[in-house]
Amino acid sequence: MQTEVQFAGFGGQGIMVMGKILAHAAMEEGLEVSWVPSYGPEMRGGTAYCTVVVSDQPIGSPVIKNPTHLVAMNRPSLEKFAGTIKPGGIIFINGSLISIRSGRDDVQELIVPVIEIARDLGTVKAANVVALASFVAKSNIVRIASLKASIEEEFASKKKLIPLNMKAVEEGIKAAGNPE
Repeated sequence: MQTEVQFAGFGGQGIMVMGKILAHAAMEEGLEVSWVPSYGPEMRGGTAYCTVVVSDQPIGSPVIKNPTHLVAMNRPSLEKFAGTIKPGGIIFINGSLISIRSGRDDVQELIVPVIEIARDLGTVKAANVVALASFVAKSNIVRIASLKASIEEEFASKKKLIPLNMKAVEEGIKAAGNPE
């Protein structure tokens, strides 16, 4: 079975890191993976998005027009991509920055105030990990244990950030309504 996830937001929100961590977690589970990043004209503040394709079969093409799921970290991204998501998918909405909804009744919406949650943890820089953990807990695209292992590897060179990011994972899981 193939699942596609579109991560989208402003440059500087950790969009590429979310995709990279998810792709790594899926590879650790022995799945086929494709990760395709895309940047706007500016790195910080410009549009940034990436697509992650996860499959138990070889992936025919990494280019996806209609992803299964969307993780929207800002309003322009929700407005741009919400209409492309397949019926039955999940649209994750960063409730801290997005005051509107997708306008779709054929998808599940997961609305999480990730910036407030991350701020309560001590830094808004963890908002992307809160969002990723919430999405993974809701979608079950990979196991939480695989997600945690990939986060540890991502931050291996900055070991002092690992405990904070593990707390961000736990808070993200809670926000999705899935106590671990």
